[in-house]
Amino acid sequence: MASAGPERYISKGAPKLRIPFSEAVSRNRFTLSLQFAMALSASDLPAMYNLLANSLSGDERLRKPAEAALAQSESRPGFCSCLMEVITAKDLASQVDVRLMASLYFKNSINRYWRNRRDSSGIGNEEKKHLRQKLLSHLREENYQIALTLAVLISKIARIDYPKEWPELFSVLAQQLPSADILTSHRIFMILFRTLKELSTKRLASDQKNFAEISSHFFDYSWHLWQSDLQTILHGFSLFSQNLSSNASDLRHDDLYLTCERWLLCVKIIRQLIISGFPSDAKSIQVRPVKEVSPALLNAIQSFLPYYSSFREQHPKFWDFLKRACTKLVKSRHPYSFGDKSVLPPVMDFCLNKITDPEPDVMSFEQFLIQCMKLVKSVLECKEYKPSLTGRVMDENGVTLEQMKKNVSSVAAGVVTSLLPSDRVVLLCNVLIRRYFVLTATDLEVWYQNPESFHHEQDSVLWSEKLRPCAEALYIVLFENHSQLLGPVVVSILQEAMNGCPTSVTEITPGLLLKDAAYGAAAYVYYELSNYLSFKEWFNGALSLELTNDHPNMRIIHRKVALILGQWVSEIKDDTRRSVYCALIKLLQDPDLCVRLAASRSLCFLIEDANFSEKDFSDLLPVCWDFCFKLVEEVQEFDSKVQVLNSISILIAHVDEIIPYADKLVQFFQKESPGESLLQIQLLTALKNFVTALGYQSPICYNMLLPILRCGIDVNSPDELLEDSMLVAANIIEGYIILGGTDFLSLHASTVAKLLDLVVGNVNDRGLLSILPVIEILIQCFPMDVPRLISSTLQKLIVICLTGGDDHDPSKTAVKASSAAILARILVMNINFLAQITSEPSLLLLLQKAGFPVDENILLCLVDIWLDKVDNVTSIQRKAFGLALSIILTLRLPQVLDKLDQILSVCTSVILGGNEDFTEEESSSGNMSPNRHHVPSKGIQEKTDPINQLSLENSVRDNLQTCAALHGESFNLAIGRMHPAAFAQLKQYTKHKGQNVEFTGFIVSLHSDDQRWRSGDLVCLDHSLKDLKVDLICECFLFMHQFITAVIDHFHQNDIKMRIVQNFYQTEELSRFHHFTVCGSDD
Repeated sequence: MASAGPERYISKGAPKLRIPFSEAVSRNRFTLSLQFAMALSASDLPAMYNLLANSLSGDERLRKPAEAALAQSESRPGFCSCLMEVITAKDLASQVDVRLMASLYFKNSINRYWRNRRDSSGIGNEEKKHLRQKLLSHLREENYQIALTLAVLISKIARIDYPKEWPELFSVLAQQLPSADILTSHRIFMILFRTLKELSTKRLASDQKNFAEISSHFFDYSWHLWQSDLQTILHGFSLFSQNLSSNASDLRHDDLYLTCERWLLCVKIIRQLIISGFPSDAKSIQVRPVKEVSPALLNAIQSFLPYYSSFREQHPKFWDFLKRACTKLVKSRHPYSFGDKSVLPPVMDFCLNKITDPEPDVMSFEQFLIQCMKLVKSVLECKEYKPSLTGRVMDENGVTLEQMKKNVSSVAAGVVTSLLPSDRVVLLCNVLIRRYFVLTATDLEVWYQNPESFHHEQDSVLWSEKLRPCAEALYIVLFENHSQLLGPVVVSILQEAMNGCPTSVTEITPGLLLKDAAYGAAAYVYYELSNYLSFKEWFNGALSLELTNDHPNMRIIHRKVALILGQWVSEIKDDTRRSVYCALIKLLQDPDLCVRLAASRSLCFLIEDANFSEKDFSDLLPVCWDFCFKLVEEVQEFDSKVQVLNSISILIAHVDEIIPYADKLVQFFQKESPGESLLQIQLLTALKNFVTALGYQSPICYNMLLPILRCGIDVNSPDELLEDSMLVAANIIEGYIILGGTDFLSLHASTVAKLLDLVVGNVNDRGLLSILPVIEILIQCFPMDVPRLISSTLQKLIVICLTGGDDHDPSKTAVKASSAAILARILVMNINFLAQITSEPSLLLLLQKAGFPVDENILLCLVDIWLDKVDNVTSIQRKAFGLALSIILTLRLPQVLDKLDQILSVCTSVILGGNEDFTEEESSSGNMSPNRHHVPSKGIQEKTDPINQLSLENSVRDNLQTCAALHGESFNLAIGRMHPAAFAQLKQYTKHKGQNVEFTGFIVSLHSDDQRWRSGDLVCLDHSLKDLKVDLICECFLFMHQFITAVIDHFHQNDIKMRIVQNFYQTEELSRFHHFTVCGSDD
């Protein structure tokens, strides 16, 4: 190959490349320039270096053209090979920034082009082979960041290519380990950890079998190396501790530190192999490595702990290692094996001793104590360690696996009981309350300096991140397991604390701090402690008296009283309710912000309680509003404002008599509306409740409401507020589709079609993601009628799927995946229409304009997208993908057999994953006040989704039989190429009435015109439009008329005449729609 000359491409001062690229190419029979047009070759290496160097330049005139040129080169054959040569060039070893940039481009290219796709040329098989060999020959990378990037991209390639295309991966790594130096072996273990972690997430039976084989080969070596490294580390630490004041050589330090890091990688690998490389012991009972590893890990922790304190100052790098090492306690999915007498007792005993009687050094090691508490908590919660309350029938033929598991559970339960006798349970409870619940001087200082931060850290932090919340979580579980034993104990501690610190005390004494801790302990377990403690007597005898002492130090107790009133809400009876309301109103006036925020939260709990008495609360409303408004003004932190706004919103939603306070609320909303955008989102929720509460008198607030809503749709507003407003508008349209049914469609089909056609293709990815759910729900509700009405929009979605651009961009991936899910749904519910639209000349013209080859079979191209994006969608969309792919099997096309293995793998994966019908968001939708009317939950629409009603197992089975009949012997050859384990798994999940599927020529016809999916049948809610509630109506028509034009302007990518939108939304039809919806269809 002719060289273009390095001097021509490399900027002045850059090193000349002396890379034997041509030799490597020749040795691997890799001649890209002969195989591909416009392929990169050795002569392009200097130019590649120059582009990478310029992409790091601070000069935009150099950086921008370089980035553009690199982006254009990404899809060219030879690009990754050129990057690999730059990374591995010895001449460039000192040019770390350029090599790191090359490794990042390499990783991104692997993500985008390693899989062969129809919309890109991808990376050829010969180049892939060359890259795999090159990666395994460059293991001793000195720069950590580059080595980490290479390990990640090797894992990405292994996920796709192992074991079919890259069977030698692990054998090559294993062969180099015995002779490798410390740096090389560390890099190999980095690769092993990343690759094993990637492979462990694959779910098909064949993949799990492969991982089990890897585990059997690597576990023993990793375990022995870990034990050897442990001795080396402990020996080195011993020398350091004896010579803390002397300076050991840096090289010796570096080698020992690499050994430490390799040791940690070994721990992670061993854990990964144990968890994913062996069958769950729920199926096998015995997982030997758990019993072998756990005691050794425990010994290692005990050996490391003495060095924790002494290394803090002298060896911070090794001190950091000790922190990480000591907190890597075993977390296993093998509870039966972990419950063995050689594992559970010593580990549990060790953790309990560290919690109840820690050495002074350990007491300051919060993260380690947190890990100990988490392990004890997990053991106490483990259902496998609880004795079965049911009897069992003996099997005449021997002990079954289930019986063995019950026996092991019984033994483990006995071990836990022996480890936690009554006196030790009481001791642990006392230690948690008296030591870990008590506020420290540091806590009080933080509270004094910033009460808002203290409130949110104590009240909202994840329990596993801080010591006190973790101790509280352990205490709650301990109490649940031993409530009868601990109930009197906690009451005794509470009584002792109250007697030792009367309500008149004002100094911050140990007695007052103990009372604060005891109050907290009583608050957290109210549901059990109510059997031993009368709330009425406690409130009248102590809690209400605490509020009479207004000394500033009493803020500590006042905060806990507020917490108790919120936690014990279920025990507040009618004769006490009024007094509790008054107490919380008093706490809302406390000088301390932390106390007031706690009172605000507890007030929410009481108002949301099913027994909330508006009669007892009504005369307190004026002062309650005033204090809430004042609190919003005084707090500074965002979380605080959100909390108080939420309290106001809940108050509005649960109080019927809102009209007398409307003027105050209007003034409040006007005052708060200019706040930051994220807060305005919370404000919109409160406004919704306000409008709902006003009912048909809502026009009195329009002078305030409309400007706030206009602010939400102002194109100059921050993106997050604008996007949230667009989501609101999209949700409103979805509500009308669900509730309006065929009436809505018959009146406004053309309006909605024009809207969707205007949005799709003219907004960016964020805008598309807001509107795609509307399209999906339209097709779900009207599968036979809607597709033909929005055919131009669906054509644009096909173009997006096939020419959607950069898959590395998460938003583009989401758009392509969601669009593909809509098309899959159409194929399942209206197969004739998809066949028709994919052959229309107008679609071919759009694809041609987008640069897509028109000679491709569009339906098969969509199949590639469904196969590729199945992991990027929701569970219901995954099932739609599976159903669509199963229908593809019935096509009379030979290319279907080429994809048979992939199609069946995806279908089996979807079947294995199950169909989780509801996400947390879906299950909580429509969550409104119980005493108010509201629109039906979208959960009804989800349950009646035809995709949910269909059986993927039946579809795969029936359509496989059709495929077999269509293709005959070719089908048998294709099915024979499947991995035996995957094929067996497929047969297992497509059984019919206990019989295995026989893939013979039994043809099952497709019921594409099945009457079940006729338009409108899905919407069976029996709600007329006049039943729409005021909150939905007001929201819709305050938003809709003004909204879409502004949002299109903001998200717009091309110059289009926005007058179309403006005129469209000022039509007489919209006015009729408004009148129809507000007044009802009868008018």
